[in-house]
Amino acid sequence: QLPLVESGGGLVQDGGSLRLSCTHSIFTLDYYYVGWFRQAPGRDSEGVSFIDSQSNTYYADSVKGRFIISRDSAKNMVYLEMNNLKVEDSGIYHCAAERGIVAGTGPRFSAAEYDYWGQGTQVTVSS
Repeated sequence: QLPLVESGGGLVQDGGSLRLSCTHSIFTLDYYYVGWFRQAPGRDSEGVSFIDSQSNTYYADSVKGRFIISRDSAKNMVYLEMNNLKVEDSGIYHCAAERGIVAGTGPRFSAAEYDYWGQGTQVTVSS
């Protein structure tokens, strides 16, 4: 089972921006509910942004107004644009996908609902 592939992480200063990308080499992400999760040392994994198969988007309160999740169907990509980054946004960001989640049913914060995961990309925000 091939994993999702993330890219775009890096080191950025407080207040800066990054755009993360998520793709898969075989299946079409348009048909999947995709979520971005982050894991910081000593903290539980946190779901931050979600997009369903009808491109409805959902956000955790901690990132609302700063992060934007979107799709590019032609490139089979899901993006997470992160603006006004804060030190507490640092962590490993994983994308996750699940085909069985019905569109329009809201955010899915539980990692257990997703069958497909990427290896993650590191985001570090310095003060």
